[in-house]
Amino acid sequence: MEALAELERVQTRILQRIAGLELSHLPQHFSHSLSLSSPTGNFKNADDSNSITEARLSAILHANDVRDFLFKRVPSDYYDSPFEARRDVLGAHSIDHLCKSIVLVNTQAMSTVTDCSERNNSKYYVVVVQYTARFNAETVKSFLYALNDGKIPKKKFNLRLAPEETSVKLTGYEHNGVTCIGMKTDIPVILDEAIVKLNPDFFWLGGGEIDLKMGIRTSEFINFVKPFIVNCSGI
Repeated sequence: MEALAELERVQTRILQRIAGLELSHLPQHFSHSLSLSSPTGNFKNADDSNSITEARLSAILHANDVRDFLFKRVPSDYYDSPFEARRDVLGAHSIDHLCKSIVLVNTQAMSTVTDCSERNNSKYYVVVVQYTARFNAETVKSFLYALNDGKIPKKKFNLRLAPEETSVKLTGYEHNGVTCIGMKTDIPVILDEAIVKLNPDFFWLGGGEIDLKMGIRTSEFINFVKPFIVNCSGI
């Protein structure tokens, strides 16, 4: 166990250094906007323990050719504020650009389906939807049924919100901090089609910590994450 812990510490330090080097090569205006973790709005030093999550996710994104993204810290009363206030804190284009990642479990999956090894018929899915939208589980059910060419009975798809402890165990992120980047488990992702149609194509979602948000270019998100794109909500 001690050896494993030391390996994780070494990996974290490496990721921090990579992120720091990559940030140093970004245009000045972009690197300064990459994080608003400090009161001055400047990016925290990669050695700062509070920036470990940012450094780790930044390294993952850059390693997968994602360049147009940024992180912002939000105040403790962020989730008590109306969508308009949250939009202003993040500098988002509209309240429709504020999104969240939720972990769903197929409660009726066949007994042989226990993990995420089969992308088309997974026990769990992460769905990214707008805060302003109403998630429609039935459309996802129909999508998965068609995705499997009708070979699996439709009644074997019943997507429900996964228990909080299950979500944390699978993703490694707490409630309100969930993001589909750098999850502990490779969970298939479903991106609501409405997000793809947003203009401009840059949306916000959880950044791995409760008070950390991440903005990302939609096209780059899709190229990296390769989500299923499904019309699964209504405004």
